[in-house]
Amino acid sequence: MLAWPAAGGRYRLLGFALHPSAPEGWWADEPDRNRWRTARPVLPLAVLSAGLIGMTLIGPGGGLAAAVATATAVAVWRSRRERRRGASQVTGLVDAVGVLVAELRAGAHPATAIEAAAAEAAPDVAPALGAAAAAARLGADVPAVLRGHDEPALRPWLARLADAWALAQRHGVPLAGLVDAVRCDAEQRIRFAADLDARLAGPRASAAVLAGLPVLGLLLGQAIGAGPWQVLGGTAAGQGLLVLGTALVCAGVVWSGRIVASAVPS
Repeated sequence: MLAWPAAGGRYRLLGFALHPSAPEGWWADEPDRNRWRTARPVLPLAVLSAGLIGMTLIGPGGGLAAAVATATAVAVWRSRRERRRGASQVTGLVDAVGVLVAELRAGAHPATAIEAAAAEAAPDVAPALGAAAAAARLGADVPAVLRGHDEPALRPWLARLADAWALAQRHGVPLAGLVDAVRCDAEQRIRFAADLDARLAGPRASAAVLAGLPVLGLLLGQAIGAGPWQVLGGTAAGQGLLVLGTALVCAGVVWSGRIVASAVPS
C-alpha cells in the first residue's frame, strides 16, 4: 500500500498502456486549458490600461468607468467563448461515441472499440476516452475513469456513458444500444440548443443596441453643442454620474446576457 502510485502515476500507467511509444507527458497535455491559464492576466492588464486611458481623457471618474466597462466586456466575451467551446466539446464527444457504437456493432471488443473512438476523437475529447480505453485494456474500472474527467461541458455526458458501461457490465445488456441511446440524446440536445441559440439572436441584438444608446446620446449631445463631455469630465457631479451610468449599463448587459443564456440548455 505504501508503494501505491499517486494519481499522476496511475494516469501515466494508463497512458503508456494505451500508447507505449508516445512521448512523455502526452497524457497531461491540455493546450486549451493551459492557454486559459496563461490568458488570465489579460483581464487585469486590460482593465488597468483602460482605466489609465479613461483617467487621462476624462478624469478619475472616466478611469473607473472605463475599467468597469472593460471588465464587463472581457467577462461577456469569456463567457461566450466558454459556451462555444463547451458546445464544440460535446459535439466532438457525440462524433467519437458514434465511432464507438459503429465499432461495437461491428463486433469489436469494448476495449478495442473505445480505443478506436479515442484515436478518432477531437483533441478535447481524446484524453478522456484514451484513459477509458487504457483502463479497459488493463481490466480497470472504466466507469470510474470516465466519471473522473473534470471538463465541465463533458462531465455530465461522460457520466452517462459511464452509467451505460456499468449497466452493460452488471446486467449483460448490449453495450452498443446503451451507448447509442446516450449519443442520440446528446445529439438531439445539441440540435435543440443550436436552434434556440439562433432564435435568440434578435434579443441579443436588442440588448446590444440598448447598451449602446447612452453612448449614442452623448455623441449626439456633443455634436449639437450641449457639452455633455465637459459636464461629465469637468464637474464632480458629472464624474459621479459617469461612473453610476456606466455601472448601470454594465449591469444591464450582464443581466440580459444571463437571461438569454438561461434559455439555452447546456
